[in-house]
Amino acid sequence: MPIKILVSDDVSESGLEPLRSPSFQLEKRTGLKGDDLSAALRDAEGLIVRSETKVTAELIDGAKKLRVIGRAGVGVDNIDVPAATARGIVVMNAPDGNTITTAEHTIALLVALARRVPQANTSLKSGKWERKSFIGTELQGKTLGIIGLGRIGRVVASRARALGMKIVAYDPFIAPEQTRDLEIETASFDDVLARADFVTVHTPLTNETHGLIDAKAIAGMKDGVRVINCARGGLIDEAALYDAIKTGKIAGAALDVFEKEPPPVNHPLISLDQVIATPHLGASTTEAQEGVAFTVAEQMRDYLLSGALRGAVNLPPIDQKQLSTLQPYLSLAESLGRFHAQLATSAIREVRLEFAGELVDLDAAPVTRAFLSGLLRDMSARVNVVNSFLIAEERGMSVTTAYVRGSNAASAIRTSVVSATGEQAASGSGFTTAEGYREGRITKINGFRIEAIPRGFMLVMHNRDVPGDIGRVGTILGEHGINISAFHLGRRERGGEAMAVIEVDGPLDQQTIEEMRSFSPVISAQQIEL
Repeated sequence: MPIKILVSDDVSESGLEPLRSPSFQLEKRTGLKGDDLSAALRDAEGLIVRSETKVTAELIDGAKKLRVIGRAGVGVDNIDVPAATARGIVVMNAPDGNTITTAEHTIALLVALARRVPQANTSLKSGKWERKSFIGTELQGKTLGIIGLGRIGRVVASRARALGMKIVAYDPFIAPEQTRDLEIETASFDDVLARADFVTVHTPLTNETHGLIDAKAIAGMKDGVRVINCARGGLIDEAALYDAIKTGKIAGAALDVFEKEPPPVNHPLISLDQVIATPHLGASTTEAQEGVAFTVAEQMRDYLLSGALRGAVNLPPIDQKQLSTLQPYLSLAESLGRFHAQLATSAIREVRLEFAGELVDLDAAPVTRAFLSGLLRDMSARVNVVNSFLIAEERGMSVTTAYVRGSNAASAIRTSVVSATGEQAASGSGFTTAEGYREGRITKINGFRIEAIPRGFMLVMHNRDVPGDIGRVGTILGEHGINISAFHLGRRERGGEAMAVIEVDGPLDQQTIEEMRSFSPVISAQQIEL
């Protein structure tokens, strides 16, 4: 029997060519919802979607034969990936298919914004001839500030440089030597905003980047700056942008994405003549749509016929016995990666991992991938446990692993990252709880022995070991309404230095953290969210 594959969104017909063979029964039915969609998927082994179909846990649960879900595009926000993983269903995408088209759309909006093309077009078509009303600005010699130097950001830089623009960029995870050959100057976030005549954002949308361009960031920009967003809605505070345009601080904006899509018809920004808006067209070219569909179709064909796995965004299949042993280490490694990413203060150049204990007899590559996935999560929207090595290589990071046999150390995973400002280390191991299940715990941070479960909100504090310091820290947190759920302390010697991991019930505001740092025994204090 041929393998049934359901295509539930409007995917390019030519892009589906790899699946047009006697081995497959390709069924394209768009616009299905609810029970109709469930019924169509009931006997399908493959599902191809774009962004319209919502692949929920309920839908997945009813698709008993489903083996693979393919997203003809980059984002998988419309797919419940954990639910698919729990069912052993591979989720794959085409992470590079939209790079050129999104970069080109950014340049199109850049030029249109500088020369007021849409406004002039509307005026002329209404029967007017208002040349003096649409005086533009040249791009030659102007400074383009790029926030985020992933693949799209770099292509935008190359195109803008060809227009004679100067490029200054901010990306905390890119080392300066990586950008010299690209003729891109790197600078701090505030410096980029202060120098740029045009600002374009190209970062993933995370808790940390939501509202990245807010009222404070706008206040640090040049008067008359112009802003472009073809990345993700939510990166720019839309209310702050509206206010800045109304006051004249920002001369204009070009937006392809909004926090809520489609935006309401009475959206304040759309009403402004200084704003150019398009309906999320960054990936909307014939070539891009054909490309992402063809990539996913090829990947799905190869997986279903031979088991070859490319482009997966969830963990590839692991032997059940091995998975049982690795499971606590996979989640621990990802947490250690996220821990390092939030402690790092400059671009990471080198990553080292050592495996001891029961891990030395296993292939710990999945653990390394999990660590890199956590480390790189906020640096790249494309990262997952399958492509984390590739993303690390793109970022100029060297990754080395070693197996340490005969070690009696308490830590099964030892990790360290090296950046321009130095090296930081964290270790962890798996423990069996009183209830009999396995969990990962942090066992050492920068040489200090600490046993803490990596979870929730944590304050990591390096301090001098003096009487009263713990009490004062507790008082500061209490005065700010922060409840401590656990306090883990480690020190090397009495009266020397100590390290504390303080688990709290909620996030700390910046004022609380600054007050903590101003307490004289505190050497450093950093909030971590896991």
